[in-house]
Amino acid sequence: MKSSRLLSMLLLLQTRGRMTAAELARELEVSVRTVYRDAEALTAAGVPLYADAGHSGGYQLLAGYRTRLTGLSADEAEALFLTGMPGPAAELGLGPAVAAAQLKLRAALPPELRAQADRIRLRFHLDAPGWYAEHEEVPYLAQVADAVWRGRAIAVRYRRWKEPQEVERRLEPYGLVLKAGRWYLVAGPEGPRTYRVDQILDVTAGDEGFELPEGFDLASHWRRSQADFHARLHPEEAVVRLSPRAAEQLTGAAARALAATGRPDPDVPGWIRAVLPVESPGRAEAQFLALAAEAEVLGPPALRARVRATLAAMTARYG
Repeated sequence: MKSSRLLSMLLLLQTRGRMTAAELARELEVSVRTVYRDAEALTAAGVPLYADAGHSGGYQLLAGYRTRLTGLSADEAEALFLTGMPGPAAELGLGPAVAAAQLKLRAALPPELRAQADRIRLRFHLDAPGWYAEHEEVPYLAQVADAVWRGRAIAVRYRRWKEPQEVERRLEPYGLVLKAGRWYLVAGPEGPRTYRVDQILDVTAGDEGFELPEGFDLASHWRRSQADFHARLHPEEAVVRLSPRAAEQLTGAAARALAATGRPDPDVPGWIRAVLPVESPGRAEAQFLALAAEAEVLGPPALRARVRATLAAMTARYG
């Protein structure tokens, strides 16, 4: 464990530059005292590490020092070859760069790790889009990505779902996200807001720079926005009684809610009672009627009455 931590500390300093003992302790999930001991161990091993005292001080490697890719475990080497994502990289214009980087990484690995990495590359393939989603052309992805890299604002003509459908916007591109085969741009200055890159109709690059909002982290922002989206998507709830067969058919948010709220039903042995999120009364009615006799809506009363009325109409039609 200590050798792995020392390598992690060395790579952190190599990639980030000067870091305080407190920052290293947070990253490595150890105490500041442990960081002091590890720094002494690295220095004793010949690593040109020095410390600056004072408020803005910290640990830093001698300028120009680089460690080789030694100390990688088999799992770490395999994981690196799983991150290539050749399809998305090619869409960004980085396909050759990814291939070259993987070639250099492979050459730097010891023979035994190289063989394991090759097996990963041959046996695993990432295909991001869903089964029934057609490939969407994203003609301006490269231009948008370039603006993200350079930190430059862009002017776009954008197609949205409500009127007026075509609008013009000045955007500060904070980052790109690939979700289920679709590219999204997270951009300011307002929000930040999310834009589908395939709905961008035109892009004009500019030379005006911008600053990211203080503390902004793309991954954290995306997780929060996804959580908010799902909360808005299912604003209501329904109490339902489900047979084991119906419970197995639930997916997505309904399946997660079943796992969190499902309990044995006190009135029907073997069945489950749960509180499930629903998007709207109409969609909830269709969702639960699709389960036929394997489910019963217990509440709210308006939804139960709606399902009962539909079933009565169906009985009259087929009776």
